[in-house]
Parts: sequence; C-alpha cells; structure tokens
Amino acid sequence: MPVTAKLSRKFYERFGDEITGELVDWFNAVDTTYQTQLRELNDLNWERFKAELHAAKAELRGEMNAGFAEMRLEMERFRSSMMKWMFVYWTGMMA
Repeated sequence: MPVTAKLSRKFYERFGDEITGELVDWFNAVDTTYQTQLRELNDLNWERFKAELHAAKAELRGEMNAGFAEMRLEMERFRSSMMKWMFVYWTGMMA
C-alpha cells in the first residue's frame, strides 16, 4: 500500500501541480518497489528458516529414536537379569 507523500503548498506553488504530482508518483513507485523487494526477501528468509527447522527436527527425532532404542535394550537386559535372580532365589527357597 503506497504512502502518498505530502508536500507543502509552497512546494506545489513553486514547481506546479504537474511536476509535484510526478514527484509524488515517483516516490510511491520507489516505495512499492522497496516493499516488494522486502516481501520477497522475507519470504526467502522464512523458507530458509523452515528448512533449517525441519532439518533440526529430523536430527532430534533420530537422536531420540536411538536413545529410546538403547533404553529399551537396557530395560530388557535388566528384566532378563531380574528373571535369572528370581529363579535363583526361588530355587534356593524351595531347597
């Protein structure tokens, strides 16, 4: 949305409505160009940020899956050890 430049009445009287109008139109065109460039730059930065975020998320997910797999293995080893010692205990109690 272009912002219309406001110039003083003295400026209009000195240079005329036509030239001043052209100057205001030029300012608005420059403003529109800068806004478009800024929007494009923001879109590019946003896409780059999203790509980095997805990469970090995938990396974290991989690390968590590896950690959970290791924890499951540890729990299974503990369970096996407990079963063995329970068997030894109950066998000793029966004897």
